[in-house]
Amino acid sequence: MDAAQRELHDRIDDATQRLLGDARVMADSDLRAASLLPGWTRAHVLAHLARGADAMRNLLVGARSGQVRPAYASAEARQADIDQGATMTAKDLTADLADSAMALRTVARQLPDEAWQVQLRILDSVPFPAAQILTRRLVELELHHCDLGAGYGPADWPAAFAAMELAEPMRSQRQDRLGYAPSAAAKGDRPPAPWRPGQRLPGSWIGRP
Repeated sequence: MDAAQRELHDRIDDATQRLLGDARVMADSDLRAASLLPGWTRAHVLAHLARGADAMRNLLVGARSGQVRPAYASAEARQADIDQGATMTAKDLTADLADSAMALRTVARQLPDEAWQVQLRILDSVPFPAAQILTRRLVELELHHCDLGAGYGPADWPAAFAAMELAEPMRSQRQDRLGYAPSAAAKGDRPPAPWRPGQRLPGSWIGRP
């Protein structure tokens, strides 16, 4: 693992910590509220992030073994899994999000150097090297955190992410979020839950480095 990869891993950990800190203080009614993505509740957004982590883990396991593993069984299966996850209670969905994040982290941090060059695909995407998974996950975390409409917005992005060079369509997707109005949603005085590998979140053990 080179220095750039190590930095990306750390940024993903920090973005996951921020997301889970907000997710764990949402009540069931908060999750059923509309997100900033048309047709999706906040629960859909979190379920999408959990299943996205599973999909990326599937790809990396395939890259490690030399066998092709699909990210999702199909586009329809992907949507069905998101819809099912969106029905979970706040406690269960937060635990699912944490578990999937840790499972992806474990595989990614143990991936041998040569596996990062394997070409992967997500559904009908163009092939891309496994190394791009890290950037894709970071972008997914930061953008969809904004999509919750729960008080986190582009102004809260770390400077390194705001200035990060991104390929399309990730660059345009980040630019789109800059048009979001500052969220009026108050986070209240409840402190965020720190997520660090090796610590416990409600309903979930978060593994070890």
